[in-house]
Amino acid sequence: MIDFKSEEQAQLQLVERDDLEDEEDCFESIEKLISQGINAGDVKKLQDAGIYTCNGLMMHTKKSLTGIKGLSEAKVEKICEAAEKLVNYGYITGSEVLLRRKSVIRITTGSQALDELLGGGIETLSITEAFGEFRSGKTQLAHTLCVSTQLPISMHGGNGKVAYIDTEGTFRPDRIVPIAERFGMDAGAVLDNIIYARAYTYEHQFQLLLGLAAKMSEEPFRLLIVDSVIALFRVDFTGRGELADRQQKLAQMLSRITKIAEEFNVAVYMTNQVIADPGGGVFISDPKKPAGGHVLAHSSTIRLMFRKGKGEQRVCKVIDAPNLPEAEAISSL
Repeated sequence: MIDFKSEEQAQLQLVERDDLEDEEDCFESIEKLISQGINAGDVKKLQDAGIYTCNGLMMHTKKSLTGIKGLSEAKVEKICEAAEKLVNYGYITGSEVLLRRKSVIRITTGSQALDELLGGGIETLSITEAFGEFRSGKTQLAHTLCVSTQLPISMHGGNGKVAYIDTEGTFRPDRIVPIAERFGMDAGAVLDNIIYARAYTYEHQFQLLLGLAAKMSEEPFRLLIVDSVIALFRVDFTGRGELADRQQKLAQMLSRITKIAEEFNVAVYMTNQVIADPGGGVFISDPKKPAGGHVLAHSSTIRLMFRKGKGEQRVCKVIDAPNLPEAEAISSL
């Protein structure tokens, strides 16, 4: 997508988390539990289980916490009580919610038309799902976001690093180079600020998500890309007999993705495939719908449909969003 022109040339210089003076920490480190009387060894057990913040701890059920080796029910009760003193998880006013929403960062897509459609770009604290046929522009946008996320906030970037989980083998670092040059950024530095993992099974995909907490608690990440979210589930689960189990495992993974977005104030961009809808009828010109069913539909904050337009044009339509009207935008590859 090349209809966006940066107003100035920007060399990449990500600030370290310790130097983020203007941004209030969006999470409390799990190590602060030690000051509340929790044993350092128990804190280490939580970290080994992929829990690095008090916010993340409160997103786990007590049942799942007692499943961690070495943590009894009594210990879990004590840990949760200590965490509640550090993190307010009760009711707050609408005014306070509005104040928290000010921490949302909108990351440019590189297309002015698409940015206007999305109210400024891809939002942090949200999951943006893009579905469509092959060659409709979903992965192309993922590559562009890998670069634009690293722009300064003053240039509609996120001033942060990118985590990329690839389930289909479609990530191309050589594609990042011309995109970085277009934004006036150093391609080598941009690539160094992208952490990449190739997932081969749905279990591997889930483990990669669990391992992200450690990295995001130490470094300033602003974007998680999962391309695609459903591919491995369609391979590893077959037939209607395994459908219920598949949807349950998919729901657990999507819950983890949602928690990452809210725990670390990152934007999540995930691509989805389409399936033919035999019940679409002869009167529907394009009877295709996104894979994943209602489980995936309800997990996405913003749902976008991509389709091919004339020539190199791609059409993006907002299907579902809490604060955006249904509308379309045309961009160029």
